[in-house]
Amino acid sequence: MPNDTAWHAAGLLFENCNCQLVCPGHIHFTQLCTHERCQGYWAIRFESGQFGATPLGGLRAVVIYDTPQLMSSGEWTEGLYIDPVADNAQRAALEAILSGAAGGPWEVLGRFVAHRLPTQYVPIEITEEDGTKAVTIAGRLRSVIAAIRGRDRSQPVRFENIYNQIHNPSQVLARGDTDYHDGSQGPLRIENRGSHGLWSQFSWKVE
Repeated sequence: MPNDTAWHAAGLLFENCNCQLVCPGHIHFTQLCTHERCQGYWAIRFESGQFGATPLGGLRAVVIYDTPQLMSSGEWTEGLYIDPVADNAQRAALEAILSGAAGGPWEVLGRFVAHRLPTQYVPIEITEEDGTKAVTIAGRLRSVIAAIRGRDRSQPVRFENIYNQIHNPSQVLARGDTDYHDGSQGPLRIENRGSHGLWSQFSWKVE
């Protein structure tokens, strides 16, 4: 997959990790996360996009991660799951984008990854309901995040004008629960309860 391919993508991005709200590493990788290891995931639903001539709309992916407390020190472990609705060209495109090989915001994150687990092609279910986002990979991952309540109960609590590599500058704050284990990917287990979560509508582009 060439790393000079022009591409763009937009859709839903949400996350949960084991940090207290808000994850310090979400603000900047040089801040210490809550615990000795920061463990969580990013769930991605591509609503539109094109990688060269390859369409991206309708695709789903999940990135599982485990990092040191100081994320900028590197030595991250990442695992990528892609829903098998993607054909071979789309799978290659998502691997290039989410590994950082295709440039764009994930290229920055990719610099910290020392251990990449084999990509898995398994059904991914992403659902939304009344201020919640949920992702399920049968037998591997189950997570729900829910928006926290604000003074105006009809509106979510948001970060505005925040700089983050992969998220939109406007983000909805949430708390979440996650259970993850995939024996084929090694000993990594994630069990989060009432911890940091958020979501945004992402927009990525490389020209």
